[in-house]
Amino acid sequence: MNAQVSIIMGSTSDLPVMEKAAKLLDEMQVPFEMLALSAHRTPAEVEAFAKGAKDRGIRVIIAAAGMAAHLCGVIASMTTLPVIGVPINSSLEGMDALLAIVQMPGGIPVATVGINASLNAALLAVQILALSDEGLQKKFADYKENLKTKIVKANADLANVKYAYKVN
Repeated sequence: MNAQVSIIMGSTSDLPVMEKAAKLLDEMQVPFEMLALSAHRTPAEVEAFAKGAKDRGIRVIIAAAGMAAHLCGVIASMTTLPVIGVPINSSLEGMDALLAIVQMPGGIPVATVGINASLNAALLAVQILALSDEGLQKKFADYKENLKTKIVKANADLANVKYAYKVN
């Protein structure tokens, strides 16, 4: 089994945020790898990773970064693979990372999800992979249908919540 998605983080301190992405990919049975790479502390390793990812069978990269958040853009500058950036709330409530990732120069796109939103990054990766995988398309459709079912159940549960002035 070869990884199709890479989850990259600047350090293992990002793991609590990135676990949601890993769990979703695991649930969808998408092979993935997780690596700690730093644009500032291990730039040669980042370059080797980015330039070799496609040849290793990687199809989508999810990169998490906080503060200056250069990791996502550096990787995107060295590969033709889609890169999904996850801004990490490590300072300034994550706004510094969000702006650093989303404000990429023309020609170096990084798809960017919300602050700490690794689950959405994994879902976007699944959607990209599902374009050429009917089985994955079905799993993703089932996942979305389950979201709808959860809300229908939540409304049914709320109907049983009683307050003196609640009218529904």
